[in-house]
Amino acid sequence: MVKRKLSSDDAVTGLLETELPNPAKKLKSVPKGKGKAKSKVADPPQYAERAESLWKVGAHVSAAGGIENAVINAAAIGANSFALFVKSQRKWSSPALTDATISDFKARLAEYSYDPRHILPHGSYLINLGNPDPEKRQKSYVCFLDDLKRCEALGLLLYNFHPGSSVGKATTDESISSIADSINEAHKATETVVTVLENMAGAGNIIGGDFAHLAGIIRQVDDKTRVGVCLDTCHMFSAGYDLRTKEGWDGIVTDFDRQVGLSYLRGMHLNDSKTECNSKRDRHENIGMGHVGIGGFHHILNDVRFQDIPLILETPSFEKPEVWAKEIGVLNGLSGADASELRLWWRGEGGGQAG
Repeated sequence: MVKRKLSSDDAVTGLLETELPNPAKKLKSVPKGKGKAKSKVADPPQYAERAESLWKVGAHVSAAGGIENAVINAAAIGANSFALFVKSQRKWSSPALTDATISDFKARLAEYSYDPRHILPHGSYLINLGNPDPEKRQKSYVCFLDDLKRCEALGLLLYNFHPGSSVGKATTDESISSIADSINEAHKATETVVTVLENMAGAGNIIGGDFAHLAGIIRQVDDKTRVGVCLDTCHMFSAGYDLRTKEGWDGIVTDFDRQVGLSYLRGMHLNDSKTECNSKRDRHENIGMGHVGIGGFHHILNDVRFQDIPLILETPSFEKPEVWAKEIGVLNGLSGADASELRLWWRGEGGGQAG
């Protein structure tokens, strides 16, 4: 994952739309009828079949060329869940969604049998609701609210975002209160979408590296039915939560349940880490190729508490959809795999290196 300076607040890392594989570019369109818009697709590319699993593994896919293409891109890699950007993640404002785009997106969700509960849109990296500067925070809020309204127009239920940063000009508690205030205002201006806070790697002034930060925000949100958490494995590991052993994983889940509550868990980002535990650096690596190792993901894919929520890859794809198709297959294969034979399984079935 490449480090980028997308905001004056803090250096951040993240996916860029232009770097995501986009199988939908290869689609052939079939006219609905003479003079009507082309929206139904024929012969979509297929890199993997979708597996039957209670653990809904997918990836953050491209929406380039039309947000409806995200559905095709998810299906092409055998994803049982997916994430997407509902507008450019590098611009404060974007053109409004058209009625045709909204209709096509919903039609493709139905065509490919994707449940909105398993779709986790990702917010703009520019947003910082923790900024103590009122003008800058308001600019972030407008962008944030626009994202939420787009999600509701598309029939989506969840919206994942990075909490923000104090930018070194406010206390952590002050920033936490600012984030909660913005969420409360946004909830009043929208109706259904759940705002999903992401845990962070713990660098600098960024909020979210400690479960206590997430708990502090949720505590100040008025409508607690519309707030949740997405746990990123790379961020957890980099913040000092060591999930490599079963004991370590169980301890993390217990701590999260005690401080935040498992009832707030709405999704996960499954990423290995290029850096050591407690590095405070957000550097994603492919599954089993980093310092977390394949064992850390085995714990998740065999923990029934993590069923039926989106489990989203944000690993390097090298703009090749078959990379995510392979990783999804590996992760699905971990469910039910014998932990004592994991290293042998990983070398044989997983096709990668032992973690």
